[in-house]
Amino acid sequence: MRYLPTAPDDEREMLAAIGAGSIDELFASIPEEIRFKGELDLDPARSEQELHAFFNELAGKNRAARMDSFLGGGSYNHFVPSHIDQLILRSEFYTAYTPYQAELAQGTLQTIFEFQTMITMLTGMEVANASLYDGATACSEALLMADRIARKRRKMVICGAVHPHYREVCDTFLRHLGIEVLTVPMRPDGSSCIEDAKNMIDEGTAGVLVQSPNFLGAVEDVAAWAELAHSSGAMLVVAVAEPLSLGILRPPGEFGADVVCGEAQSLGIPPQFGGPGVGFFATLHKNVRQMPGRLVGRATDVDGNPGFVLALATREQHIRREKATSNICTNQGLCMTMATMYMATLGKAGIRKLAQLNLSKAAYLRDKLTAIPGVEAPYSAPFFNEFVVRLPIPAANAVTSLADRNIAAGIDLGRFEEIWRNDLLVCATETTTAGAIDRFADGLEALI
Repeated sequence: MRYLPTAPDDEREMLAAIGAGSIDELFASIPEEIRFKGELDLDPARSEQELHAFFNELAGKNRAARMDSFLGGGSYNHFVPSHIDQLILRSEFYTAYTPYQAELAQGTLQTIFEFQTMITMLTGMEVANASLYDGATACSEALLMADRIARKRRKMVICGAVHPHYREVCDTFLRHLGIEVLTVPMRPDGSSCIEDAKNMIDEGTAGVLVQSPNFLGAVEDVAAWAELAHSSGAMLVVAVAEPLSLGILRPPGEFGADVVCGEAQSLGIPPQFGGPGVGFFATLHKNVRQMPGRLVGRATDVDGNPGFVLALATREQHIRREKATSNICTNQGLCMTMATMYMATLGKAGIRKLAQLNLSKAAYLRDKLTAIPGVEAPYSAPFFNEFVVRLPIPAANAVTSLADRNIAAGIDLGRFEEIWRNDLLVCATETTTAGAIDRFADGLEALI
């Protein structure tokens, strides 16, 4: 009876309460011709011990669990403290969803409020919302907000070093709205070419999107981009796919960004084959009524007791839905809660130390790989925990061959651009050991 929700006595008691003499009588209204008869084609039942053995054997077939991983590109493998996994198993957390009858869910609202507060501290902005779907949709929502604020300006300028997936999602959102999208080329050092952007940004530009660190790992000059965008009256949107970088880099808000958005997956959420993610979105107070999603605030009742309320919300569940800023209505439960737990666990000092550890691991990885004859680092811009190495062979061949050595060597950039066919995007985090880096370097050197 271990896995059955009710015992026979419970079943008889429930049937008696509803006036049915048996299970067959309960379902008597179902036509006979559509009822299933016979036995289901299932394996025999297993005991708990047998189930553990079965699933351990099944998990052992998963090569990724045993590989040294150097994957990055927007999804990062960081250590998640065990108490987060344990706490998130509590039903009040894992069943949490978007607050509809908001003030009844004080715990959910407080968690969201803490998340918003930490995101503003991390980004250097004034206000943050209750999270979005992921980094890509957060970028598109930021540009749509810039379009609403600018009104008659119908042009967006997006740096070519922004993650290709982010750019594709933005294009999907913007292409049918009559908005022109221009792409800024990259400099030889791996950063976005601000000189070329000067010829694209004008009085018709509503928003400029730059990512830092960008898709190739390069740290952009956010202050210069803010000055250029604002000189034409455009809004600067800064995307951050690796928010732990903000533990060591100055936050974009201090450089004049109008919106800082991106992916918070690296804040306590395992990569899990690419998902789920959780987007974050922070902006200035003056833009708050055009901000997508929900905003939780702290207030007091008539007796002076503190409480949390849904201060602002889009109108997708309400009247005049066509006036809504967006239709964001999920991911403000489980993933947001995990990110909040993670940031609260590390605190300011912990995030800074962790960022420094990521930087040092990446520096060691770069030194080891570029010491291999024929391997070079083509981009000279500063980086955080990921960077590009150029190989004398196609990167796809290296990825395939090193996988046979249980090494997930990185991302073959030839998947995105033919000119990058020999380029490999590699990443190191605090989970990357010196031994793993040495094995990667030895395997790559043997291969080429």
